[in-house]
Amino acid sequence: MSTTTPVTPIDIRLMNVVSALLLLMLGALLLVAGLNWAMQQPVFAIRGVSVTGDVAHYNAITLRANVMPRLQGTFFTLDVKAARKVFETMPWVRRAIVRREFPNRLKVQLQEHQAVAYWGTEIDNRLVNSFGEVFEANVGELEQEQLPRLNAPDGQSALVLAHYQRLKPLFDAKDLALVQLELSPRGAWRAQLDSGAELELGGGNTEELLARTQRFLSTITQVTAGYKRLPNQLASVDLRHTDGYAIRLEGVSTLEEVDKRNTRR
Repeated sequence: MSTTTPVTPIDIRLMNVVSALLLLMLGALLLVAGLNWAMQQPVFAIRGVSVTGDVAHYNAITLRANVMPRLQGTFFTLDVKAARKVFETMPWVRRAIVRREFPNRLKVQLQEHQAVAYWGTEIDNRLVNSFGEVFEANVGELEQEQLPRLNAPDGQSALVLAHYQRLKPLFDAKDLALVQLELSPRGAWRAQLDSGAELELGGGNTEELLARTQRFLSTITQVTAGYKRLPNQLASVDLRHTDGYAIRLEGVSTLEEVDKRNTRR
């Protein structure tokens, strides 16, 4: 004698499936709610910062005082990208890498600006870093105060720094200290020595500028000696002449035009 298993009606089976799904959804919602509640607990609030990297101007204490009040969220909810931007608003900070440290700390690696020049006018608080980027900071915090001053239209800081770095060794070789370099909006280069001498270097591309400067420096000792002067007694120089340059010397009332054809070695 055979028996048959009763078949559960399809509507009952659908109800069972729906009930199981609803229970799973309810469990998931409760789990999410529980996790969300846990993530908001004070135990996970960011309470400390450890700092590595360049820390000449900052430490954990100063960063905690200046940055922590501006951070939002806990260990779990903190937006790391937003936190990085907050750290990078600090005057001397160029780059920041922010990582979480369980359960309530941040680990921050800093790269500070390395100031290599002043930027703009003497009343500016702007500096140029080693990447040719302009940044604002308290110049009174500079470790090295004897920096050159650079200036140019916006967006030209890297170009001016590159030219300064190529010109400086040429002047150093003649014991002349180049302390200012400026690019005008019309593309003309001007410089100043530590003696106060003003130099009109002219325009053109980099190679033309270097060629004019080298021509001038290769003959300046010979020319100044003719007036019983030294190169550091220059008052002004104009390199914009096609066939030479013009100089003014301290104690000499006339402007001397030097023909490059007569000063070749």
